[in-house]
Amino acid sequence: MIQIIKYPARNTWQELLKRPANDYASIVVSVKEILNDIKVNGDNALSFYTQKFDGPSLSGFRVTDNEWNMAEETDINLRQAIDTAIKNITLFHSAQAEQANVVEVAVGITCWRKSVGIEKVGLYIPGGTAPLFSTLLMLAIPAQLAGCREIIVCTPPDRNGAISPTILYAAKQLGISQLYKAGGVQAIGAMAYGTASIPKVYKIFGPGNSYVTCAKMLLAAEGIAIDMPAGPSEVAVLADESCRPEFVAADLLSQAEHGIDSQTLLVTDNENVINEVNECIAMQIDALPRKEIAAKALANSKAILVKDLSEGIELLNDYAPEHLIISCSNSDSLANDVINAGSVFLGNYSPESAGDYATGTNHTLPTNGFAKAYSGVSLDSFIKKITFQKLSQNGLQSISDTVKQMALAEGLDAHANAITIRTNQVYEQL
Repeated sequence: MIQIIKYPARNTWQELLKRPANDYASIVVSVKEILNDIKVNGDNALSFYTQKFDGPSLSGFRVTDNEWNMAEETDINLRQAIDTAIKNITLFHSAQAEQANVVEVAVGITCWRKSVGIEKVGLYIPGGTAPLFSTLLMLAIPAQLAGCREIIVCTPPDRNGAISPTILYAAKQLGISQLYKAGGVQAIGAMAYGTASIPKVYKIFGPGNSYVTCAKMLLAAEGIAIDMPAGPSEVAVLADESCRPEFVAADLLSQAEHGIDSQTLLVTDNENVINEVNECIAMQIDALPRKEIAAKALANSKAILVKDLSEGIELLNDYAPEHLIISCSNSDSLANDVINAGSVFLGNYSPESAGDYATGTNHTLPTNGFAKAYSGVSLDSFIKKITFQKLSQNGLQSISDTVKQMALAEGLDAHANAITIRTNQVYEQL
């Protein structure tokens, strides 16, 4: 079911690992049009596009007190699962907080850096075929821990204008009060520009389809901060003979069911692994409600046979997967050589889905090779780090010649004068 490539030469890796191109050219005109309409016409445009794309005609966008009561419709077992995930995500992200570290770089010169939460952030939670309440947990929890003062959440309503009870429950558990019924490009535009109903934010987070991604990238070009560029979700599995083929097959299928453009990659040094995994996929796929989607995704996926696991790691570092599962006997050792990946899962009992929901790590991760330069969402994503410095008279005196020499060498005499005027005043007082 997966295309098999055996022992590819290194000069073919770049072409072999190429993702399907994101064709934003075909949608950028319509995305720009929607964004501009939201910018100019605010809530009126938001109402128009909500009815056009989602169905309902809304009299208001913010979730009302009565609507919050629908959270109680969430199944009791699912509530407990969400509560467990909240605990784990909170614990992991709380450990990422940094204390200000004051450094005396020289006598009389101290410097430090302070973490400050971004005041206003917007979180986009996709609806689509399934409301992604887990993404709300992954974004809202670090935003709260970072100290963001205003957290705006947008998620598309259903045809009746309602929000999923599960999203409502998750939001209530987190104390989120500003939840708005808006989806797609129009929601991204509303958070970027602000409307009468939805406040303007300073940074926008959250995954979405190609239209949402295009909107975020266009807004980033306007100077509006976003979490990261995003593309279709992806997983790569590095497996040796110690792997459990049925586990690997399940991991590949769990990724493939996201959408027909999802990326799955199997890399192994053992040809039997490929054959056994393909057999397990054939047995497991028929039981999946989304088997047609998974089958189409797998048709574009690859299984690559390499000469050894070291070469496999090199190839995967070239690929820079969003998720990397290492199902090998020496997974801990191999993990030391991973330099490009969004999130890594070690051993046969560490499926991607565990991290997607409840281990505590964040599932909002760089895709499309951006793991070479981007990290996944973390506490740092929601904070600014401001540097401070304080110089005493003696401290300034000790560094004055250094600063003046450098400023004058760059032709910035006023910079040098800002030092001279102070040091001369010190001499006059002596």
